[in-house]
Amino acid sequence: MNVDKKIKIAVIGCGRISKNHFGSIEQLSDEYELSAICDNNPAVLDEHRQRYKVPAYLSFDELLTNEKIDLVTLCTPSGIHASQTVKAAKAGIHVITEKPMATKWEDGLSMVRACDESGVRLFVVKQNRRNSTLQLLKRAVTEKRFGKIHMVHMNVFWTRPQEYYDRAAWSGTWDMDGGAFMNQATHYVDLLHWLIGPVEKVQSMLSTHRNIEVEDTGVVNLKWRNGTLGSMAVTMCTYPQNLEGSITILGENGTVRIGGVAVNEIQEWNFSESKDYDKDIAQANYQTTSVYGFGHPPYFKNVADVLRGKAEPETDGREGLKSLELLISIYRSARDSKEIGLPLNV
Repeated sequence: MNVDKKIKIAVIGCGRISKNHFGSIEQLSDEYELSAICDNNPAVLDEHRQRYKVPAYLSFDELLTNEKIDLVTLCTPSGIHASQTVKAAKAGIHVITEKPMATKWEDGLSMVRACDESGVRLFVVKQNRRNSTLQLLKRAVTEKRFGKIHMVHMNVFWTRPQEYYDRAAWSGTWDMDGGAFMNQATHYVDLLHWLIGPVEKVQSMLSTHRNIEVEDTGVVNLKWRNGTLGSMAVTMCTYPQNLEGSITILGENGTVRIGGVAVNEIQEWNFSESKDYDKDIAQANYQTTSVYGFGHPPYFKNVADVLRGKAEPETDGREGLKSLELLISIYRSARDSKEIGLPLNV
């Protein structure tokens, strides 16, 4: 691609999450040019065609054949991310994919392999890492302010009623969607390795209360390679609305709890030694009714910088595989009623 021109991007899938992608493209109009859209629902496609005034396709294959683009961003059901990524890579097009990058371990590996072989970039959206509260927490961990981390606990107590799963035939299925961990809590699973490090082993139990294939509730115990122990409790059955998305870290020299509905409130921040940025804690908190956070625009800015040779990717395909590996381990542990050791591909 010509690094001096705008990046020609196509949005694939115009559903629930796509508004964050369209909004990021509009906000970064000096970097991106929306060149095409695709959706398999004619009514939805027509609505977006009229709004954005760009070529619109019911077929992803037709879009790849007819349009000269640099980048696609996949807002489609998780189960088809892999096939769409492989097609785009073979066409020499860079790929952004929403979470999770795939619903199967082998599919995730195939995505990375296809992009490597074609010499294109694969970006996996992990926008919550950009949240102001988590940026401060990451800094504290990186600076080793906790000393030895003893324990980590995460809660995701949200609600997804039956109507949520009934909105589409693929929703709540193993093949195309994944359950509470794979789909709704995937960004929290990402924090497990991003903040604490490589996980050594996983034990999990899952259950289902809605009329769906996948789990909507589960608990996980973890041990990291550095000796830290942790746990995670997730449910989409909270009454009557989303209650909490939180992380608590307990170390020899520090205790932090970030809570709120989506890790948006620093509720506990205590360290044996203070730092100048501790005064920024209150400013980092923000109000939100959205579990998505506000990290999509800076994520898209990083993608643009990478494609222009100005930066390294925050979360590329290999970084995305770390979360997928944890997710698959959680599911295998629950299915087989046993402890799963990591890494998987050895």
